[in-house]
Amino acid sequence: MLQARDIRKHYGGVHALKGANFDLRPGEVHALVGENGAGKSTLARILAGSTRADGGSILRDGREVRIASPLDAQRLGIGIIYQELDLFPNLTAGENIVAGNLRFREGAMVRFGEMERFCRPFLAQAGLSCPVDTPAGELSIGQQQMLAIARALSMDARILLMDEPTSSLFDDAAERLFELIAGLKMRGVSIVYVSHKMDEIFRIADRATVLRDGETVGTVEIAATSVESIIRTMVGRDVTIAQRAGRGPAGEVALEVDGLTTAKLRGVSFTVHRGEVLGIAGLVGSGRSELGAALAGLDRVVSGAIRARGGFGLVPEDRRVEGLMMRMSVLENGTIAVLPRVSRAGFVARTAERRMLDPVAAGLALNCPSMDAPVSQLSGGNQQKVLLARWLLVNPDILFLDDPTRGIDVGAKQDIYRMVEELARAGKAILLVSSELPELLRLSDRIVVLHEGRVAARYDAEEATQERIMAAATAASGTGARPQ
Repeated sequence: MLQARDIRKHYGGVHALKGANFDLRPGEVHALVGENGAGKSTLARILAGSTRADGGSILRDGREVRIASPLDAQRLGIGIIYQELDLFPNLTAGENIVAGNLRFREGAMVRFGEMERFCRPFLAQAGLSCPVDTPAGELSIGQQQMLAIARALSMDARILLMDEPTSSLFDDAAERLFELIAGLKMRGVSIVYVSHKMDEIFRIADRATVLRDGETVGTVEIAATSVESIIRTMVGRDVTIAQRAGRGPAGEVALEVDGLTTAKLRGVSFTVHRGEVLGIAGLVGSGRSELGAALAGLDRVVSGAIRARGGFGLVPEDRRVEGLMMRMSVLENGTIAVLPRVSRAGFVARTAERRMLDPVAAGLALNCPSMDAPVSQLSGGNQQKVLLARWLLVNPDILFLDDPTRGIDVGAKQDIYRMVEELARAGKAILLVSSELPELLRLSDRIVVLHEGRVAARYDAEEATQERIMAAATAASGTGARPQ
């Protein structure tokens, strides 16, 4: 159905793609894998028409085509769900679905009833229950991801590119997506699935193409390979998957939250000790991100008390909107919170700035062409590392990490896990939100489960299981949860 031959793309002196090749069969799920910066998202954007290649050719059903815009791709039956969502936050969910949609007939006047009828089935299919007139900016990042999926479904694409589609989805929403993918396959839709999550790839993909440093290094049948083999091909070396590290006893209480109530949260109470990782679990919309916003002073607290012993830092879920200045450089984004340390009389000492950031960036294995490059030119995973580097330089006593490994490859995840464990051993109090239950179980000493803004359950590491957490998050009976 689709072939990409010798695709090349460079940004300045950096080659994002240098001779990448790819082909897609009818009705298959084809995974596109590689480390951060390997060129996966760039190739997907070229196929979707939002980025123009510097060279190479694209064939649709054996015929060479020119894809110069997203509308060109849509006319060819190609749709995409981006990792960094391209929604209009001030428009409603319905308006986001119909804008530029060739399947929705536009008139001289907006026909709200017709838009409601057109959009509702696709929102339901994606598992999003919000009203059609809800502004997209009021949805959580996970709900926005579902909205982007609904929009792609509404365009009736025969080829659907999905770039990290479960990066912000909890297990229940991810399961719904997998069911959607199975249904699309039965209808003959072909899916290009970009993901770092090997369990997902081995569950739903038929084949996988591996990119490394912008080049295609191999395509394999999933049934005839292994996770270890794909990871080795991705990184060019063996990657050791570290097990949960032992930590000493927790120290004094660093953060105490008592009856915290906001517009979203209802009477949330818990404590976090120095040297402890407290996992925060819950479905999309359960209040996980809102908890971080309340603790950081971004959301108004209606009632309750927050007692913190030391400074507080927040790594937000949406790094592009809430975390990074996309037009500023890697260096500027990394050091912006600690400029008084490297400035005098209002002037920043660039040499001192680089000397401060370089070792932190090296510890996170940050891959960027230059510290002076705009952060927008980095892959999603490397953008996340820049944000983490900023807070490592600030060095707060309490750190709230909201899905810190979203869109990060398997090798880089090990770097983040090591960082979290080192911070805990150094006596930091860590609150960790994650949409991946194995990650929560791997890193957390205790886990708090939220459901509709309330604490639904609490578990020590020894008693927590994926089944118990999911049951509590969905308010199912028989969770075995500790009484509240």
